[in-house]
Amino acid sequence: MPVSVARSLVIIATVAGTIFFTRLCPFLFFPPGKPIPPVIQYLGKVLPPAVIGMLVIYCLKAVSITSYPYGLPEFISVAVVILLHVWKRNNLLSIGVGTVLYMVLVQAVF
Repeated sequence: MPVSVARSLVIIATVAGTIFFTRLCPFLFFPPGKPIPPVIQYLGKVLPPAVIGMLVIYCLKAVSITSYPYGLPEFISVAVVILLHVWKRNNLLSIGVGTVLYMVLVQAVF
């Protein structure tokens, strides 16, 4: 059953309002000229690596190393991402090349 136009507009307005509010929050809570609290600075330093670590674990949790292809596409791609990132220090490049490599390995090689 298709969604009505009115319901679609309500959904779009709700999503747009929510995104606008979440983008506005930092400016409301931390106005210019006022120092950022130390706890927020700490979280800004430790959360990004923690989130990346959780994403890696989440992505690799279902990899079976006991059956074909033994997790080779995943581990080859992860190794390329790590090596490329250490070499170039470019997040977009590392993740993009790793994703394309993984897709090629899964679709054409394994």
